[in-house]
Amino acid sequence: MRNNESSEDYLETILMLSEVKPVVRSVDIANELGYKKSSVSVAMKNLRERNMITVTDEGYIYLTKEGKKIADMIYERHRLISEWLIKLGVDKKVALDDACKVEHDLSEESFAAIKKFISKH
Repeated sequence: MRNNESSEDYLETILMLSEVKPVVRSVDIANELGYKKSSVSVAMKNLRERNMITVTDEGYIYLTKEGKKIADMIYERHRLISEWLIKLGVDKKVALDDACKVEHDLSEESFAAIKKFISKH
């Protein structure tokens, strides 16, 4: 997994968890992604250094404005692509897995065209 893709996955996961939990901690991210806590800690340090997240003294993780912007973009791509594939008859698990692969590499132009096409149908 490329570093940027990994960062985007972490940001997307923080966003998704923040929608269902009052606070997000590293352990929540580790549990959600099935990663070791040590790996998540390193990733959180990198995201913090890049000003994508803030971490409180209690260990609560929040997206910064820039982090949320990226997380929203990836999450929108994930939702739209997976829902589209499911409507096309792709098995839900396969659709979700494929959306994870595509969401990072798809150009803005291609995503906008897919989004426009889907909205008309």
